[in-house]
Amino acid sequence: MREYLLVLFCTAAVTYLLTGPVRKFAIAAGAMPPLRARDVHREPTPRLGGIAMFGGLCAGILVASQLDNLSKVFSQGTDIRALLSGAGIMWLLGVLDDKWGVDALVKLGGQMIAAGVMVWQGVTVITLPVPGVGPVAVSPTQGMVISVVMVVVMVNAVNFIDGLDGLAGGMVCIAAMAFFLYSYRLWYGYTITDAAPAVLFSVLLIGMCLGFLAHNMHPARIFMGDSGSMMLGLMLAVAAISITGRVDPDLITSELGSQTATVHALVPIYIPLLLPLTVIALPLADLLLAVVRRTWAGQSPFAADKRHLHHRLLQVGHSHSRAVLIMYFWAALIAFGTVAFSVTNTGRTVVLTLAGLCLVGLVVLLTPQFRPRAPRAVQAFVPPRYRRRPVARTAVAPVTEGEELTAESAGSAASEPMAELSAEDKRLLGGVPKGSSAATGRGHGDGRNR
Repeated sequence: MREYLLVLFCTAAVTYLLTGPVRKFAIAAGAMPPLRARDVHREPTPRLGGIAMFGGLCAGILVASQLDNLSKVFSQGTDIRALLSGAGIMWLLGVLDDKWGVDALVKLGGQMIAAGVMVWQGVTVITLPVPGVGPVAVSPTQGMVISVVMVVVMVNAVNFIDGLDGLAGGMVCIAAMAFFLYSYRLWYGYTITDAAPAVLFSVLLIGMCLGFLAHNMHPARIFMGDSGSMMLGLMLAVAAISITGRVDPDLITSELGSQTATVHALVPIYIPLLLPLTVIALPLADLLLAVVRRTWAGQSPFAADKRHLHHRLLQVGHSHSRAVLIMYFWAALIAFGTVAFSVTNTGRTVVLTLAGLCLVGLVVLLTPQFRPRAPRAVQAFVPPRYRRRPVARTAVAPVTEGEELTAESAGSAASEPMAELSAEDKRLLGGVPKGSSAATGRGHGDGRNR
């Protein structure tokens, strides 16, 4: 565990330290696209954050290769080399898209090429363990198709949710944590060495996300762009593929003593798509809904719109940060709930706990205007929106009997609210037509923007 913590810390530190210089490079290179109709941020923000994340990935792999226990992963298979080659292709494709833009079909073809390169190097589904039947061997062609589909679906699911500050990075980090717990248990709990690559991939993902989130939380100073989101999706898919079909149920049966207990312990492994689907359940649901919605409307499935799940949370009244936290909550509930069900012997406790948490999540989801106020003792440690605001008092002196409100005093009283506005707001208000000009439409404009 100490070696994994060291790899995680180094990956996060390098990603964090590289993000600042990468942001300056993105601004100098002009990787700051103008605001679009579906964007929720208010000013152009640089992209190319995936460059820093790829640097953190390389640093983490370099550190892992020098450690005694983790170095065995490099010598026992080609998973690390396949990951680097596929992530490199995906990262390069994302950089080109962040700077100049790439057609959707060309991007899809690049994703399939990256997945094919990894399959060619051995990262592919070999067998599908089916409950009650056991491992079912698949042909090389079938394994290749399944692996490529998993990569493409994961990549686009993560890319679709990259619409709010810190949303994609945080949800992938939660998914990687859940996957780490399960694969680590398979390796050290049941001494299944084939699960070692998945453990390392999960640690690298967690480090990359944590290091970048420090710059990407609302208000974000830089976006990961497609160079980061597609790479994260690919790594999550590789972690799932590297463990699918490589776990021998007989090894766990010998540890647990019964086939029934083995089936329960291997819930995410017996159904190879279950664990990947649960850890990105919300992004995948968003992807499927977007494809159906756009196809039904006669549009291309790759056409952008402003009707994703996170956009709908903003439309019903949730703040930016609150919408992100709600997505975090449901992602963690689904991912860790699946892992907990596969670990515990009594599913009833897990189901009751999940039901209670779902009720809490629904209450928060349906009360967008609710703003809890923190106690006065801890107000200095919470965001300003959760502090108790003092009652505003006007400083205008009362008018005595027989005294009239002069124009000067009225003007000063009316100008007090203006003092609270920013310079940009004052400039916009100054351009609003007044008096007869406003009534006739002959103000500073010609009326075409009304």
